[in-house]
Amino acid sequence: MQYAIVRNGKSRSFPEGDSFLSSAVAIENAEVVIYLGAAIVSDQAKSAVLVELGTESLAVHTGEDADEAFANVVGFARYRNGDDPPSRLVELVRRPWTKDGAVEAARKVFEAAGLEVVVCADQPGRIIDRLVRPKYNAALRLLDEKLATQADMDLTCRLGLGYPDGPIERVKRGGLAYHFEVTQALFETYGTPAYAPPRQAVVAALRKRNGK
Repeated sequence: MQYAIVRNGKSRSFPEGDSFLSSAVAIENAEVVIYLGAAIVSDQAKSAVLVELGTESLAVHTGEDADEAFANVVGFARYRNGDDPPSRLVELVRRPWTKDGAVEAARKVFEAAGLEVVVCADQPGRIIDRLVRPKYNAALRLLDEKLATQADMDLTCRLGLGYPDGPIERVKRGGLAYHFEVTQALFETYGTPAYAPPRQAVVAALRKRNGK
């Protein structure tokens, strides 16, 4: 299935040099149009219109109410641990009234590129961040409380739980300022204490803001 890409700035899902970018075709020849950082344009003649999401809901782009003009719009985000290279996992986001055909078209485009696809409802944080961010927060708070050293907590998770890396080394590698950005957005949406940014993430965000 052929796709076109409309870009405005950098993309977290597909950074410069990603082969997915070079495989795009002209809009008039595409069945699917993908918007990376650009405002979407509804087009019912396309099988699907895809919009890359950050921490926001798909509803920011389509509105909350059912609208036929946006029935083929699907949100997506390729999971990426902060500054790490993007993973192979793409989370597709649909509204209750999103056409099944649009979701399947999006799935085909990404799977043809060798990516794995999951589908979720339109909730900030989607699946992965809502699962892992509270775990990172808990680990960072336990580190602040001096329950154990970072090395010991990470080793415990690797050996005891079979994780490929520990939660603290992983969140620090991705960037504590980025972790703050995500958890702050989730906390503002849900108000759940588990999403509240931990001290180290707040410090990292403030230092970045002050150019340090």
